[in-house]
Amino acid sequence: MKILITGFEPFGGETVNPSWEVAKQLDGLIVSGAQLVVVQLPCVFSKSLQVLAQALDAHQPHMVLSLGQADGRSDFSIERVAINVCDARIPDNEGAQPIDEPVVAHGPAAYFSSLPIKKMATALKAQGFPAAISQTAGTFVCNQVFYGLQHALAGKGVLSGFVHVPLMPIQAAMRSGASLASMSTETLKAAVLCALEVMVLHLQQGGTDAQDAKVQMGATH
Repeated sequence: MKILITGFEPFGGETVNPSWEVAKQLDGLIVSGAQLVVVQLPCVFSKSLQVLAQALDAHQPHMVLSLGQADGRSDFSIERVAINVCDARIPDNEGAQPIDEPVVAHGPAAYFSSLPIKKMATALKAQGFPAAISQTAGTFVCNQVFYGLQHALAGKGVLSGFVHVPLMPIQAAMRSGASLASMSTETLKAAVLCALEVMVLHLQQGGTDAQDAKVQMGATH
């Protein structure tokens, strides 16, 4: 079994991106019998999906977890839905700033994550990690990758989805005039590994995500 993990290069003038800093620490690890492979994606609208497609073709993963940076979020944000629009508040790393453009022309309005998002959130909280299910992945390159991922894998039986992670402490400290939440790469790595274990177990055992998570949550009280 193989799990592909993607993270992004730094963007917006940053020198680091927490999604890649944690992803690169996971390369080659084995989690519950599944091998982890990682790929860095460019924060460029015109290139991100091409690199993603190449990674999917090269690795043929059974599961995919894409990670991205989210300024201001304080938790491990498990995204529920990707929408078919690119609407950039800032330019990407090559200066492109699409406004109200589709990710995939004539594609569906949205795709849902196929990951067991409720099980993941429940397990993370039980282990003491701040975690939540998010209802929006934004409209920048993160959402583009999330939508493109789900579109590429639709109907193929591969579990896939997206998680936004907080800034690293060094990034938060550099934000002048703002007090933003952050998470160390050590904590983030542990949280990702917890989520991956849930993903593998779900793939092996199946079940209904929402109902199973409700049962698990009830058992913790």
